[in-house]
Amino acid sequence: MSLWLLNHFSTFTLAVATVGGTVVLAVTGSVLLRRRYPSLAEGEHNDMVGVTLGMFGAIYGIILAFVIVTLWTQLESTQTIVAAEATDMALIARDAAAFPPPVRARLDDALSDYVHAVVEVQWPLMREGVPSYEATAVKFQAVYDVLQEYEPKTAHEEVFYGEAVDHLNDVASQRRARLTMAEQQLPPLLQALAFGGALVLIPLTFLYGMRKLRIQLLFVASVAALIGFSLLLVFVLDRPFAGELSVSPAPYREGALARYWTP
Repeated sequence: MSLWLLNHFSTFTLAVATVGGTVVLAVTGSVLLRRRYPSLAEGEHNDMVGVTLGMFGAIYGIILAFVIVTLWTQLESTQTIVAAEATDMALIARDAAAFPPPVRARLDDALSDYVHAVVEVQWPLMREGVPSYEATAVKFQAVYDVLQEYEPKTAHEEVFYGEAVDHLNDVASQRRARLTMAEQQLPPLLQALAFGGALVLIPLTFLYGMRKLRIQLLFVASVAALIGFSLLLVFVLDRPFAGELSVSPAPYREGALARYWTP
C-alpha cells in the first residue's frame, strides 16, 4: 500500500493528505471533547497534563529524530552505491579503449545491454519493492564473459585489462548492495512506535484546557502539524527507490555511459 501511494501520488499531495488530515482530525477531536466535557476549558488539570505532555513529547521526539536520521542516512548510502556502480561501469567503458576493436565492440555491446537492463527492467521492479537479482543476471554475466575470453597481448593491454576486471568486481559488489537496499524498510516495531506514538501524544493535547477555544485549537493544530510532517518524512524516506524523493537512475545515463543511450 505504501509503495502504491508513493509511486502514484506526488510528495505535495501526500503532504496535504498527511499533514492536513492529521490537523483536521486533531482539531475535530479537540472540539468534540471540549463540547463533551466543558470543564476542560477551566484547565484544572493543566499541571499534570503539561508534565505528561512534556515527558511523552520528549521521548517521542527523540524516537522520531532517530528514525528520520536513520532513513535519511539510508537514502544517502543508496545514492552513493548507485553512483559508485555507474562510475565503475563508466571506467570499464574507458578501459576498453585499450583493447583491440573487435573486443572493444563486444565489451561495449555487453555494457550497453547491462546498463539498459538496469534502468529499463530492474529499476521499475525496485520501485515496486520486488527487486530481482535475475533480471540483469544474463546481461551482467555477458560482460564477464567478454573479459574472461580475452587474453591481453601487450603490457599496455594487461594494465587496462586488470583495471577493467577490478572495476567489474566492484560493480558486482555494488549491484548486490543496491538490490539489498531496495528491499530495506523500517522494521514493523519501529513503524508501530512512530505512528502509534502520534495516536498517544495528539489526544493528550486535547486535555490541556484553555479558556479561549481559538487558542486551544491553535495549540492542538500546531502540535498535530509538526507530528504529521514528521510522519510524512518517515513515510517518503522509508523506500529509497519509490516516490519523488527516490534514488534516480540518472548516473547510468551520464558521462562515459551516455553514448549507450544515443539513438
